[in-house]
Amino acid sequence: MKPVLVFDWNGTLLDDAYTVLQATNAILDRFDHATIDMKTFREHFDVPLSLLYRSLGMSHEEIETVDRDGSAIFHDTYEPLAGKTDLREGARRVLELAHREAASCIIVSNHIVDPLRSQLRRLGINDYINDVLAFESRATQYKSMSKGERLRLYMQKNNLKPASTFIIGDMPVETDIARNLGLISISITGGFVSDSRLRAAHPDYTICNHHELLPILQRHGFFGMHKS
Repeated sequence: MKPVLVFDWNGTLLDDAYTVLQATNAILDRFDHATIDMKTFREHFDVPLSLLYRSLGMSHEEIETVDRDGSAIFHDTYEPLAGKTDLREGARRVLELAHREAASCIIVSNHIVDPLRSQLRRLGINDYINDVLAFESRATQYKSMSKGERLRLYMQKNNLKPASTFIIGDMPVETDIARNLGLISISITGGFVSDSRLRAAHPDYTICNHHELLPILQRHGFFGMHKS
């Protein structure tokens, strides 16, 4: 039996926490709010992003302005910056190994499919990803199916076994999804939320980079010892 690796995208595979911080600060500055540092960002980050903005003191009217036109203000700032962002440490090696071992790699994201696929091609990892489960457009972002429901239906349709499915993410929501679906949860620090928030969700494992993922998979009987 081959494992299924379910990755979050932003902050997990893509090293874009500082990119989202930059976009957030551009929005705060536009409405004359004080900008924030990474520590504050990780303490407050939540999705949909309107929750983040509210917790940082933006008014209902300001948030409505940002959310207008499919959050164009955010995306128009974020996407050019994201185009220069690299993968997180060890991510490429894990994806290459999984591909070599014929294991399935799936991305489940709150991002939008087309720009996400564009990033996969830019980074040269599109062929390593079996499927991308994400929102169809800016207009439907956070308005249609949740990540957990999307993954549940996908697993049901493809007859994936929870006991050999690992979900790797940088937020407590991935641990919640794992608990609901009976998956093995792996939280990665250094993403969008603080270490303390991650650990409070009680994931099965916590890692600092993707190099630390391989020993966990081996402990579960997958991916025999390989030389680097």
